[in-house]
Amino acid sequence: MARFTDLFLDVTKDGHKIPKENYLPQGKYPIIDQGQEYIAGYSDEAEGLYEDVPAIIFGDHTRIIKYVDRPCFLGADGVKLLKAKDSNSNYKYLYYALCHAKIPNTGYNRHFKWLKEVDIRLPNKHEQQNVVGVLDQLTGLISLRKQQLAKLDELVRAHFGKMFSGCKQKEILGNVVSISRGASPRPISEYLTDDVNGVNWIKIGDVPENSLYIEHTKERITLEGAKKSRYVHKGDFVLSNSMSFGRPYILNIDGCVHDGWLIISDYSETFQPLYLYYAIRDSEVQNQFSGKVNGATVKNLNSDLVKNTSIKTPPLQLQQQFSEFSSKVGQVKLTIQQSLDKLEVLRKSLMQEYFG
Repeated sequence: MARFTDLFLDVTKDGHKIPKENYLPQGKYPIIDQGQEYIAGYSDEAEGLYEDVPAIIFGDHTRIIKYVDRPCFLGADGVKLLKAKDSNSNYKYLYYALCHAKIPNTGYNRHFKWLKEVDIRLPNKHEQQNVVGVLDQLTGLISLRKQQLAKLDELVRAHFGKMFSGCKQKEILGNVVSISRGASPRPISEYLTDDVNGVNWIKIGDVPENSLYIEHTKERITLEGAKKSRYVHKGDFVLSNSMSFGRPYILNIDGCVHDGWLIISDYSETFQPLYLYYAIRDSEVQNQFSGKVNGATVKNLNSDLVKNTSIKTPPLQLQQQFSEFSSKVGQVKLTIQQSLDKLEVLRKSLMQEYFG
C-alpha cells in the first residue's frame, strides 16, 4: 500500500482557473470543474492552458474525480489538480483507485484533507495495466448505455418540438401552478438521522444520471428537522437553483428539500406531468430561466423569475398523447437503465476486488 501523499503532488497553482460566468458553450479548449458533467464549458483563450497531461482533477466540495488526458483550463471553484510524483505512473490506474476511495461526505465543505489520508494498493505495472484494461472496457459499456439513454431523451424532446412548436396558447407559470422555495434546518448535521422512520432529505446527489425522477434518498432528517424544512409530496416538481441549473425533476417520494430547490406543485388542472417536465426543459423556457431573453446572465434561479416565465399550455388531450409516447420510450429506457444498473454493480464489485 502507498500513501496518497507519497504518490501525488497538488499542482493546482499551475492551472489557470476560469470563472463560471466566462464559460463558453463551445470553444477550442475544455474547462474541467468539480461538477457532474465531465466538461463544464469551453474557452478560446490560449494563455494559461494546462498541457501537462495526463492528470487527475478532484472536486474539493463534490468529491468528484476526473481523469484528464487533454489540455484544459480549470473551473474557478473547488478544483484540485493532481500530478503523480513518479512520471512513469499509470494515471488511469491511479484514477480508478481514487474513484474507489472512501471519502466521507461532509456536505458543501472541503474534502481534500480526507483524500490525503487515502492508501492505494500498488501491484506491479503489468497487473495495473490488466486492471485498467478490464475497467476501461466496462466503463466503455457503461458509457454506451448512458449515451443510449441520452439519445432516447433527445428523441422525446424532438417529438415534443414537433407536436408543440406551433402552439400559441401560453400562460405565465406562476398563474397556473404553485411555486415555492425549499428551506433548511441549520446546521443540517444536527438533524440528520439513521432512523428508518426519519423523513427523506432530498438532495441533488440523489438524482440518477439521465433520470426524470427522484425516487430514493441517501439521507434522512428528524421530524424536528422536517418542521424547519419544506415538505414536498410525490408528484411535485423540484428545480435546482444552481447545480443542474433549471433542470426539473419529478418526485416519486415524499420528503423535505433545502433552500437550493424550487418547488412546483398544484399543476394538474393545466398540465400533464410528463408534458410539464419536457416543457420546462424546452429551450424556450430554459432561455427565460437563464435570462438570455433579456441579454443578462442569471447565476441563481429565483422564484420570481420562474413565476414570471411564459410557458405553452396546449389542451390536456394533446398533452396526454405526448405523455403516452413519452411513456413508451420510457419503457425502453427502463430496460437500458436496468442493464446499466447491472454493469454499475459489476464495476463496483471489481473495484472492490482490485482496490478494496
